Amino acid sequence: METRGLEPVPDNERTGRVRTLFPTWVGANLTVLLLTVGAGLVVLDGLNLWQVLVVAVLASVIGFGLVGLVSIAGRRGGAPGMALSRAVFGQRGNLLPGALTWVARWGWETVNAVTGTYAVLAVPGLLFGVTGSHGLTLVTLLVFVGCSWLVSGLGIGALRVCCTWSAYLFGGVSVLVLIHLIGATDWREVLGRPAGPTGMVIAGVGTLAAGGISWAPSAPDFARYLPRTASGRAMVAATVGGAGIAYLPMVLMGAVMAVAEPGLAVTRDPVAFVGPLLPGWLSVPYLLLIVVGMVLINAMSMYSAGFTAQTLGFTVPRVWAVGVNAAISLLLGASLMLTAAGFLDTFVSFLNLLAVTFSAWIGVFAVDLLRGRAYDPAALLDTTPTSAYWYTGGFSVPAATAWAAGLAAGLLLTDVRWFSGPLATTWPGRQGLGWAATITVSAALYAILPRPAGRARESDDGTSLHF
Repeated sequence: METRGLEPVPDNERTGRVRTLFPTWVGANLTVLLLTVGAGLVVLDGLNLWQVLVVAVLASVIGFGLVGLVSIAGRRGGAPGMALSRAVFGQRGNLLPGALTWVARWGWETVNAVTGTYAVLAVPGLLFGVTGSHGLTLVTLLVFVGCSWLVSGLGIGALRVCCTWSAYLFGGVSVLVLIHLIGATDWREVLGRPAGPTGMVIAGVGTLAAGGISWAPSAPDFARYLPRTASGRAMVAATVGGAGIAYLPMVLMGAVMAVAEPGLAVTRDPVAFVGPLLPGWLSVPYLLLIVVGMVLINAMSMYSAGFTAQTLGFTVPRVWAVGVNAAISLLLGASLMLTAAGFLDTFVSFLNLLAVTFSAWIGVFAVDLLRGRAYDPAALLDTTPTSAYWYTGGFSVPAATAWAAGLAAGLLLTDVRWFSGPLATTWPGRQGLGWAATITVSAALYAILPRPAGRARESDDGTSLHF
């Protein structure tokens, strides 16, 4: 069991390998919800298969390229992402982006737990015709969240092993699914679809890239055991490659399946569609793989959420900080499955708004990283006014200003279920580019603002990015 919390990993314990990032980010994307997104690109956005392929490639490169870039901070500072963020925003200034990141984790974990529970319940339904009851649903949800907590509680070693084996299993079963789809699909109908609007391609890239963007604050958590000599280029390549090898087949399979079952694009329970679309000998192992994938995604999210809770002042060991998120996702998941099924659309809109918040954080954090930030281990853990990262009353005014300005710019262009910014009807707003505007504004403004007084010493040679 990993017992380390926010404290940076000492150099003599940094024995990780860059190649471990590849299965880590495969595991972070083993979600059946990608099938639904792929179907939506065809049914709702009117794209053809080639356009869906372009969307999937660009989204994985853009979204997880940012994740790979931010992960370099973990190699440099050896601490979790939201702890390193203290050096950028200040000890108090970091509380607001930290709180929003923590709340966002509740959302992702709730959606993942619900989807994974549906996958578990679908297996006895396919094999024996068993229908779920409220009691069985709650027990299944409890077991699912408990397994997620167990893996995340054990720590980075357990996550690496589970992600590696799930990547192998995912690859094998996905090949079988693709072979089946090749033989069972009416390819004339699939390939004969006309191209959709370019604007929908841009919007689709933004929708898919948001998934990667949401992982960016957590990226250093999984890279902090890498030695300082690890290649930045290799880290970015492993991150993008791991995400892409999951993104591409899942999104494309969703697009192909949507030809036979257009309802896959709008269902609240995509698992109900996946099972019947495949033969029994393939649907059961595929659903079991979905369960494993969703457990891993939840475990990775809880792992990072535990660190975030500690940065917010929860003075408990990491495993118990993880347990706080497990309890919250269990409560929200039960409410969503049993009493608030119609809440899902609004909930997804809430997550889309939070994606803008992630982008504001990324813009500031990435510029700070590219400036050659060196992290002071003692100052990261010192939350008193004596900390080198106290700045002005605990706030880095330039970072907070750039973050707020970027967030405001993104919200002006955002249009979701119950919120529409005043600029949402402009071209960038219609293409879903609020997140891009957020990153651009926050990064540009932070780059031109003066560095805060009392800043910890900067690197001048060995700690620069080694791309």
